[in-house]
Amino acid sequence: MVWRQLLASLRFLVVMTVLLGLAYPAAVTLAAQAFGSRAAGSLLTDADGRVVGSALLGQAFGPEWFQGRPSASAYSGETSGGTNLSPASSDQADARAQRKADLVAANPEAIGPVPEDALTASASGLDPHISVAYALWQVPRVARERGVDAGALRNLVAAATEPAPLDFLGQDSVNVTRLNFSLAGGVQR
Repeated sequence: MVWRQLLASLRFLVVMTVLLGLAYPAAVTLAAQAFGSRAAGSLLTDADGRVVGSALLGQAFGPEWFQGRPSASAYSGETSGGTNLSPASSDQADARAQRKADLVAANPEAIGPVPEDALTASASGLDPHISVAYALWQVPRVARERGVDAGALRNLVAAATEPAPLDFLGQDSVNVTRLNFSLAGGVQR
C-alpha cells in the first residue's frame, strides 16, 4: 500500500514537472514572441546594430538631453525602488525644494511652473515616462544646449507622445529614453 502511494506520488511529480517546468514555460515563451521586440526587452540599437539601451528603463542623461523623473536609485536596476518618504515628510519637502531649485537654475528659459513629475521620483526609480508638460518645459534648455530650433524639438516631443492607456487611464506621456534616442538620430525597432 505504501509503495503504491509512493509510486503514484512520483508519477504525479514527474507529470507536474514536465507540465509546469517545461511545457508551460515553453508555451509562454512562444506566446511572448508575438510581441516582438517587447518580449526581448524593447532594446534600442544604433545604426551599427549595437544595443544602446532599453525603452523600458529610464536613464541619466546630460544637460543637452531631455531629463526623466528623479530616481532614488540613480537609475540602477540593482537597487530599484523609491524613497518611501511620506508626502508630509520634511525630508521629502527638502528633496522637492532642492530639485525645484536645481531645475529652475538649469532651465532659466523654461515657461511656467516646474511640472509636478519633475519633482517626484517614480516608485521604481526606473520609469522612463514623463508628462508631456515636463517634456515641453525642457525644450528651451535642450534647444539652447544642442543649438537646435525649439519648434523642431516640440515636433519631436509631439511625435514621441504616447496616448494614455485605453485613451482614458492616466494621461498622455513621453518616453524620455525613446525621445532622446530619436534626438540622437537613432532608428527604433
